[in-house]
Amino acid sequence: MPWPQFLRLVRHPAPPPGWLEQAAEIKEILKKPMLLRWLAQHPKAPPYLRNRLLPALPWRALAAIATDASAHPQARAHANERLAFLWTGMTMGERRSLAPLAPPKLWPVIWKVRDARVLAALLVNPLFGHEALVRLIPPRLTPFQMEALQQSHWRESVAVAGLVLQALDAGLAEPESGLVLGMAAPWILALPEDDRLVIATRLTHPALRRMVRGRG
Repeated sequence: MPWPQFLRLVRHPAPPPGWLEQAAEIKEILKKPMLLRWLAQHPKAPPYLRNRLLPALPWRALAAIATDASAHPQARAHANERLAFLWTGMTMGERRSLAPLAPPKLWPVIWKVRDARVLAALLVNPLFGHEALVRLIPPRLTPFQMEALQQSHWRESVAVAGLVLQALDAGLAEPESGLVLGMAAPWILALPEDDRLVIATRLTHPALRRMVRGRG
């Protein structure tokens, strides 16, 4: 079968009966995980075929399934579970590669990693938006999270700056947090004067409160 015809059928909402099962036996297909992905996630794929293919897929194919709204719900759920399992054994390099492609269910796990490069990769994930970040920032930030945020486009967001300063305020009360006062500077610069005055009223650390209130 010519590849263009195969690709049309594998994405067709109603392929011929038995075609998905037959396609999964083609040797050339078995060597191409990103094509197997389409068979595993197809809404018409029988459960036994889905359960056979998904455990053998590499993380890139699993991430593609987990973030594809057209995939069968059970395929997405299974892909999320497999990714969470594979994550525990990944190197930092592999985690850095997965982070910008990771599905939302994996974001809280990635956010806990003590490596700023992995966190920076998560922050450029195209699905990772303002609401997701707002949920992850409170109540504390690690030095790795602060470093990643300071190098990201989020440092220009007024809403994020306020949350980061409040999280820094909480962290400065704990000497073992590893956070230092100087980390506040770029976030203070992002705030208009009116916002700085409002945020300052919510801070408890005296020096940080003075810095936020007194810029300019």
